[in-house]
Amino acid sequence: MELLAEIVISLMIVLSGVFALVGSWGLVRLPSLMTRLHGPTKATTLGVGGILIASMIYFPMFVGHFSAHELLITLFLFIAAPITANMIAKAHLHRQGAGIDPNPADDIRENLPEPDKWATFNKR
Repeated sequence: MELLAEIVISLMIVLSGVFALVGSWGLVRLPSLMTRLHGPTKATTLGVGGILIASMIYFPMFVGHFSAHELLITLFLFIAAPITANMIAKAHLHRQGAGIDPNPADDIRENLPEPDKWATFNKR
């Protein structure tokens, strides 16, 4: 049983490391803020969540006690990361509409709706 747990923990750590590496690479290499949001919010979140799940398997199997800290951190991470990305994207769109911080890589200026037609933006 311990061998199976070691294999599962090892696979979780390696897979999580791959997700974190891909997410970090996407954060560095993608051209604009709107595309860069996907790296940390999708892949890196899965990477950190996988490491925490591996920790939740390790401690009851080999140390002998369960701690809910990893579970709470994982839940908070999976709840907070998409909300944070949504707020960053909205702030970026609002700044683009005001003519601040132009980024030619994402062509957002040509495709923006009129500011009074946005559901969350009322320019006054």
